[in-house]
Amino acid sequence: MNIIFNSRDDSSKNPFGAVKTEQEITFRIRIYNDVYVDSVFLVLSSGESYRLLYEGAEGDYSSYVLNISFAEPKAYFYEFHIRTEHGLFVGRNDNGTLVTDESFPMFQQTVYDKEFVTPGWAKGKIMYQIFPDRFAKSEKFQPLPAKNERIIHENWNNIPMFIEEQNPYLANDYFCGNLRGIIEKLDYLKALGVGIIYLNPVFESAENHRYSTADYQKIDPYLGTEKDFTDFTKACHKRDIRVVLDGVFSHTGADSVYFNKFGRYDSLGAYQSQDSPYYSWYGFSNFPSQYESWWGFKNLPNVKEDNEAYLDYITNPETGVLKFWHDRGVDGWRLDVADELPDVFIDRLRKTVKQINPEGFIIGEVWEDASNKESYGVKRRYLLGNQLDSVMNYPFRTAIIDYVKNNVPQAFISSVMTILENYPSEVLSVLMNSLGTHDTKRIITELGVCTEIPKNEQKNFRLSEETYQKASEMLKLATLLQFTLPGIPCIYYGDEVGSEGFADPYCRKTYPYGQEDTDLLNFYRNITAFHQQYREEFDTPLKKIIQKDGILSFERGSLTVYCNAGNETCLWKDGVFGTLVFSEKSVLYNEYGMMLPSKSFAVFCKS
Repeated sequence: MNIIFNSRDDSSKNPFGAVKTEQEITFRIRIYNDVYVDSVFLVLSSGESYRLLYEGAEGDYSSYVLNISFAEPKAYFYEFHIRTEHGLFVGRNDNGTLVTDESFPMFQQTVYDKEFVTPGWAKGKIMYQIFPDRFAKSEKFQPLPAKNERIIHENWNNIPMFIEEQNPYLANDYFCGNLRGIIEKLDYLKALGVGIIYLNPVFESAENHRYSTADYQKIDPYLGTEKDFTDFTKACHKRDIRVVLDGVFSHTGADSVYFNKFGRYDSLGAYQSQDSPYYSWYGFSNFPSQYESWWGFKNLPNVKEDNEAYLDYITNPETGVLKFWHDRGVDGWRLDVADELPDVFIDRLRKTVKQINPEGFIIGEVWEDASNKESYGVKRRYLLGNQLDSVMNYPFRTAIIDYVKNNVPQAFISSVMTILENYPSEVLSVLMNSLGTHDTKRIITELGVCTEIPKNEQKNFRLSEETYQKASEMLKLATLLQFTLPGIPCIYYGDEVGSEGFADPYCRKTYPYGQEDTDLLNFYRNITAFHQQYREEFDTPLKKIIQKDGILSFERGSLTVYCNAGNETCLWKDGVFGTLVFSEKSVLYNEYGMMLPSKSFAVFCKS
């Protein structure tokens, strides 16, 4: 059968993408007139069905239409049942287009709460992620005494300890980056266009990554004091920079006030006694030696996030951890491993954050499509209006890398359009778009390495000069996409100056002061300045990506983005390979004879 339905085309489904509760949606199917059609139904995965009414004929096609709205915030899944003289045909989703093949997935329609609004201040901003031990070290602060044994690198340019160099791996080598050091670099970040700083954990912890919280209400003694932290947030706000903290709430450290496995704290920890006020937070199968831990790491005992005592400790709007740090200048939270936090915890956290500050920002760590994520057998409702404001947008990262490195434009279009179709517009405008994080390879290493490098060779691995230059050009194109797709572009500290490294611990090296790639840094300065200048344009919807003659293009407001990852052919006759090109000219033509509108720009590189 010849059936026309494209969920990404306004003539088939209007409006495009996710909708608000009670907002009307029009579904329209066009069927070729060579068969007799008895009925057309839209059928939900839950079993409800809605008949599409015959609308009329136009040329060789007949149209069938359904106007419908939904009252409940939810991700709905649907297919079409088309009964004809030849039997029943089931229409499913193939990248937005209808195929009569039941092996394909159902279409998705996200419906979110009509009252859902994300923080206005975050829209159009640029984010900078800092791993606190490795970004900047001020000599004005010296580490304070710590509870646990720590190794200090005397040389800032040392390589972090290799995991296999310790058995078990203790993650206790420190470079002593600190809050005062970050304060001293704020003018650099402001000049780079940064409007949000996301800090990896800063709370007291026995490990350098600080994902093993020892005390939720204390700054780690190697980072600074509470006064240093309030001075930091004040200095940020003075420069119109907001602060987002890493909230690690699915587990604590074994070496902590709460668990106190090694007896280093004065408190009565859960490991020490069943009479501990913290005992009910944890799950013991054989007290005290056998307990639930995060992914089997015994230094990270899991907490019961739905335990009322724990919930109150974190989310009490008057005395909880969230309130404690908001009072000290925090503007938002990035929730570590959000898929391991139950709904009751995220619900309570959101309620508290928004009660304390209606403009408080909540980002979740979710690696997949967060609109239809399922974890531990539960369909998650992160983006429906009563939980998260945003998520770490790993799907965009994957799509960008595949396109730039492997020149697969169709996969890029499919991946990006799926997110644009499934996420509420309020979320799209504040998505956290990263190319590299503390959990991934450095982006320039990711782009430059095409073969598997053994773990024992990664410590001292460096890209050759030729490979580095190719990877640098690819990074410029990847950064163009990162900065022009919907969301908040996030720079992982050091990526802007060409830091190399494989995954943990080598993606967590120190910022390479004195060894910066100034060409790459200048590129970042140009593109961040451009993003700031046209901030309002980058808060407009993106509905369609076009591929023509090997060139991808899409529009953001009055701007048009052109990308070519396939070869060295420049889009502009007077273009410069690997350079950000921007023109205010009224009309330009490329070598294909295509007329380009004003306010258009592009970056090119070899794949």
